[in-house]
Amino acid sequence: MEPGNQTFGTDFILLGLFQYGPMNSFLFVAIAMAFSVALMGNIILILLIRLDSRLHSPMYFLLSQLSFIDMMYISTTVPKMAINFLSSSKTITFLGCESQTFVFLALGGTEALLLGFMSYDRYVAICHPLHYPVLMSKKICWFMVTCGWTSCSINSLIHTVYVFQLPFCRSRLVNHFFCEVPSLLPLVCQDTSQYEYTILLSGLIILLLPFMAILASYACVLTVVFQMSSEKGRTKAISTCSSHLIVASLFYMTTLSTYTRPHSLHSPEEDKIVAVFYTIITPLLNPFIYSLRNKEVMGALRRLFVQKV
Repeated sequence: MEPGNQTFGTDFILLGLFQYGPMNSFLFVAIAMAFSVALMGNIILILLIRLDSRLHSPMYFLLSQLSFIDMMYISTTVPKMAINFLSSSKTITFLGCESQTFVFLALGGTEALLLGFMSYDRYVAICHPLHYPVLMSKKICWFMVTCGWTSCSINSLIHTVYVFQLPFCRSRLVNHFFCEVPSLLPLVCQDTSQYEYTILLSGLIILLLPFMAILASYACVLTVVFQMSSEKGRTKAISTCSSHLIVASLFYMTTLSTYTRPHSLHSPEEDKIVAVFYTIITPLLNPFIYSLRNKEVMGALRRLFVQKV
């Protein structure tokens, strides 16, 4: 029998974020609460953008897409992670691990590109306001989103298919709280150094290039903002852009740390802590950063509350 065939249908065991022990119940409650808050925050933001006509603009359309991705993103990893704190079985099936890897990579890549598109939206709105209706038309917005989903799904499919046809002939203990490519490679009993270069290349294209584009666009934005004569306009522009930059920096810096470092420099414990930022903290903070620091969103929330009361 071939080594690769021996792996199909065999469960993996997730070792989790922390060592399982007496604190399991507390950790389950903490993770479940974070998951619930993140889910509700993103749902409310999507509903506000959907229901309030004042928020029917390209910026908020892209923001609603970000919230939708974050909802799916956190739902891909956190429920299984939370259940494992209470379950005696920490296993995940081969197909379940494969599916989780594919969905996670596709959503993570799409979010990375979407954050880049959002910075382009702010760049056009502030630096080229007269051309904004043309450069950020509804058709172009949908084209951006479709390209993001399609390209990242294809990239994810390629990596997932390749990794899961490799021979997993070592321990089935995955030293992570979900199935992620870097955490699966140590289980492979053949040299993966050449494949790691493709991970690096994908990381540079999907993560680093959008991040560099964001930094470049905001450099241009800040140049224009500080030349504004209107104090109110300057404050609004800085508030909107700083919110996006906070989210982008947190997401890109942590994912780049995982997907562009050589395998030899990876530490399972460090990787798990870093992964918490882009799997839990970012989806949790996104709706609050974009709403609490945004007067238009807070205004829409107040109007919706008054209508219901």
